[in-house]
Amino acid sequence: MIYLDSAATTLQKPPSVARATAHAIDHLASPGRGGHRPAMAAADTAFACREEAAALFHVTSVDQVVFTFNATHGLNIAIKTLVHPGDRVVISGYEHNAVTRPLHAIPEVEILVARSPLFDRQGMIDSFRRCLDQGADAAICTHVSNVFGFILPIQEIAELCRQREVPLIVDASQSAGVLPLDIQELGAAFVAMPGHKGLYGPQGTGLLLCNRDPTPILEGGTGSESLKQSMPQFLPDRLEAGTHNIAGVAGLLEGLRFLRRRDIRWIAGHESRLIQRMGNGLSRLPGVEVFQASMPKAQSGVLSFRIKGRDCEDVGEALGDRGFALRAGLHCAPEAHRTAGTLETGTVRASVSAFNTEMEIDRFLRAIGDMVRR
Repeated sequence: MIYLDSAATTLQKPPSVARATAHAIDHLASPGRGGHRPAMAAADTAFACREEAAALFHVTSVDQVVFTFNATHGLNIAIKTLVHPGDRVVISGYEHNAVTRPLHAIPEVEILVARSPLFDRQGMIDSFRRCLDQGADAAICTHVSNVFGFILPIQEIAELCRQREVPLIVDASQSAGVLPLDIQELGAAFVAMPGHKGLYGPQGTGLLLCNRDPTPILEGGTGSESLKQSMPQFLPDRLEAGTHNIAGVAGLLEGLRFLRRRDIRWIAGHESRLIQRMGNGLSRLPGVEVFQASMPKAQSGVLSFRIKGRDCEDVGEALGDRGFALRAGLHCAPEAHRTAGTLETGTVRASVSAFNTEMEIDRFLRAIGDMVRR
């Protein structure tokens, strides 16, 4: 099988990730739940993971690195901290349901959508500026579209928010581990990311980087201040109720170490080259519509396409039968499809990782070419 669905989960991971996860199951207990060796080893692992993340994303204190179950968990914490009933929120036109559904669950929230044509970075800046100038209590922006790989101008959007003193939440689900990300430079209130995508960790892991005091959405035991019947005021304990997924954290630690050894800029360049190769090859096939940026710097390792006269779900299934793992449909992001004009059909999405090769891309192109000819 050739795996081209890393925007959902990076199935191909460094071998050290699986080894660390298996080791943790056998040897690590729960951090903060005892002074015995297995508990202390778990605490050391958790601290080391926070240290690696803080260094990678330029977080001032390791305490600001909070473990979550996934990016959706972190986004819910961030949104429910900053957004209240009746507030006005600005979002990009490329947001995932992990952003839009929590917003719609808060009563009477007014959502202003900053739309721009696909891969139009200046258009997105201008649209965000217009929306922010109407007044906003918070802003939320994905760094990279999970459908099209569009790299949004997050630095410029963050600057617009800082100028207007509007707190910003960044969804880094498709950029963490793929593009350089500096939380201090952004000045964002919160940055949420999964562990199982570009960070090469196991499913069930995620990180929330906090520059604001958060509101817990889950209460329970933390191993600290047990006498009190309210959550601790300090991070990370304030947001980490219940037993940690320490096996997942151990695997995530190895994923972060892999990124440090391999270098994120190398990964970004590798993925960009593969996607350009794929997009150029698809664009030469008759009846194939490719959503590719004219400027490579505007697109990450995600590419969507459609084949004229073919249902996208059928194309995805046919490719699966041929040994290619992709995703087809709306990708949990109807807002992005609405903005790009693909809501009625959806798209077939290919997404790469550090472990894909040019040979795999060429085999994929031959398979698509054969489908088109047939």
